[in-house]
Amino acid sequence: MTETVLALDVGNTHTVVGLFENRKLVTDWRLATHSERTADENGLWLRQMLDWHGVSPDVLAGAAVSSVVPPLDPLLAEGIRRYLGLEPFFVRPGIRTGMPLRVEAPQELGADRLCDAVAAYAKYGGPCLVLDFGTAVTWEVVSAKGEYLGGAIAPGPGVTADALSSKTAKLPRVAMEPPPRTIGKGTVDSIQIGIFYGYLGLVEGVTRRILAELGGDAPVIATGGFAPVIARHCALIGHVEPDLTLEGLLMLWERNREDGR
Repeated sequence: MTETVLALDVGNTHTVVGLFENRKLVTDWRLATHSERTADENGLWLRQMLDWHGVSPDVLAGAAVSSVVPPLDPLLAEGIRRYLGLEPFFVRPGIRTGMPLRVEAPQELGADRLCDAVAAYAKYGGPCLVLDFGTAVTWEVVSAKGEYLGGAIAPGPGVTADALSSKTAKLPRVAMEPPPRTIGKGTVDSIQIGIFYGYLGLVEGVTRRILAELGGDAPVIATGGFAPVIARHCALIGHVEPDLTLEGLLMLWERNREDGR
């Protein structure tokens, strides 16, 4: 019998919805996050995506949510209950993680960061390091024993580009793309060079310091929308896993499912 699970990774900028069948991600959707959506809008939005894929809510074994947008959570939960007939599972403090959290305030750990760490350790063992490129870029460090050791947080690539444009009167907003050269001939390509290579330097610098603190080599895994671009220019990144957060979310749902199967 096919077990179908809906997984939602709610970020500050985008929400990624994945549909798993027997632990395999069969399709996913990336949409803008809107915290002002009503419960009905959230429920209808999910129903439409399932209908598009030809899946009835009746076949769903569960709905799992990783969210870093707390105002959206109650309305999303109500929409799932009303339109999918499921009690959603949220990644929150107190759930069974299967991973000791060696940090000062475990309750402050972002749900997406925990999902990344759980999935990375399951796939690559430890120690390992995950970089997640979203609205913020985060580093997650897992020990050889499978313990979450902590990490780092910095502004994401989009935030970096937006900040320069919004805080200057004459500098335009430019796309965060690899420039063809490192000596700019005009304002736009000069900005692009500075932002891209400056951001790449940030990623490489923090990553090298974390690896040194770990005391040796460890797999470096990248995920998030900008991961493939950075990975092509950063030799430290050995693996790109675009679905890592959703996979970790599914693992956490399985470890906390009520029927215990």
